[in-house]
Amino acid sequence: MDKVNTNGTSLRGQFDMQYAKLVEIIGEPNAEGDGYKTDVEWAFERDGVVATVYNWKDGPNYTGGGRVEDLTEWHIGGHDQRAVELINVLIHEH
Repeated sequence: MDKVNTNGTSLRGQFDMQYAKLVEIIGEPNAEGDGYKTDVEWAFERDGVVATVYNWKDGPNYTGGGRVEDLTEWHIGGHDQRAVELINVLIHEH
């Protein structure tokens, strides 16, 4: 998979889902978190729409404790609201 250019993306939405279920649906994380405020990230591009899914300030990198596998709150990043639509499609295609 080619690296997705996520420059300029920002928060567009949020959802709750168990980490294991999210991995089951969209696969293993395929992008690098920042090592501080995020622990895991996925990046997607379809038909020119870029979307990311990531945790924010609730994982071990930021809090100093816990496990990535226990995360349930996810942020959707993108250039516009179409990012949320793309993630919804990816989740519901499963």
